[in-house]
Amino acid sequence: MSARCGWTSSPGSVCGDSAVRPEADAAIEQPSAGDGAGETTVLILGLGNDILTDDAVGLAVARAVRERLQDAQTVRVVDTEEMGLSLLDFIAGHRELIIVDAIQTGKAPPGTVHEMDGDALCLLPRISPHFLGIGEILTLGRQLGLTMPGRVKIFAIEVADPFTLGTSMTAPVALAVPEVVNRVVVWARSNAAAAASDHP
Repeated sequence: MSARCGWTSSPGSVCGDSAVRPEADAAIEQPSAGDGAGETTVLILGLGNDILTDDAVGLAVARAVRERLQDAQTVRVVDTEEMGLSLLDFIAGHRELIIVDAIQTGKAPPGTVHEMDGDALCLLPRISPHFLGIGEILTLGRQLGLTMPGRVKIFAIEVADPFTLGTSMTAPVALAVPEVVNRVVVWARSNAAAAASDHP
């Protein structure tokens, strides 16, 4: 999202009430206690705010992905309005991380899907507050001896209006959701299989 619009002017602020949806991972993550399955899962993390128009796109994608991946025992899907250090509990224990969020670069039409690797985490906080601290979280988790994702994939959807109060996304952004869902599902299934073979 756009730094010129002031999204990074107050890094400590959080849009909305920062509530995690309690049903966020119930349908997907089903490891037995103590079986270590949580350490080989792919985490799909949808970020955003349900009441800020296009800013909800990451949440919408995550919810749709959850419906598509109900049979994927090694994939966990979370949609949350949390940011920063509070994401550590979600991220720890997974070997692969997919982040889905809104972004506003002003250099691409709304609905454009930017697909990036984890190296972009050092740049994204400048244009989306939801990415603040994720790189530091990964480093901190490793320093604490936690299992942290070794690979990060980012699907960032170019948005038109992430600021106006409202519960409906603009048309170009809403139309992009199915494409993003398909791409996330393909990537998740492929990497869940790879993670399982690498860590039997």
